[in-house]
Amino acid sequence: MFVRQKSYKMEKSNSKWVLGHKVTSYKTSGDYDLMLAETPPNVQGPPPHLHNSFKESFLIIEGEMEFFVNGEIKKIKAGESVDIPPKTLHTFGNKSDLPCKWVNIHSPKGFNAFFEQMGIPAELEDAQMKSVAPEIIQKVMETAGEFDMIIKI
Repeated sequence: MFVRQKSYKMEKSNSKWVLGHKVTSYKTSGDYDLMLAETPPNVQGPPPHLHNSFKESFLIIEGEMEFFVNGEIKKIKAGESVDIPPKTLHTFGNKSDLPCKWVNIHSPKGFNAFFEQMGIPAELEDAQMKSVAPEIIQKVMETAGEFDMIIKI
């Protein structure tokens, strides 16, 4: 006998600009956060940091991104991924002249709160520029630890 399974629609939440990157978070039923991000050309990433508890994965779906992972620089291109275990120093940025689109997963669930609190709603005028304003950068530096983002400069 066939039993129809209930399907769950992944609802799109509001897109936000976070430190120069456009991030759209998706609700999930699992113990992970799922984001789709777009990084314009020549945009740096967050300061070098690590997470004590979060595992993080990146899947590049368009363009390329340069990653710094535990002292090693890696260029990850469309169709490639990088997996960041907890306590691993890392950062990333789009050093190319083309935009980059990527999927980001944090596990366990919880890091999405950083994007929600630090992000500038995408519909606001000049949202990308506002997301890298000195007062936002200062706020990130002061509060990152509250999100298990340990900045190492």
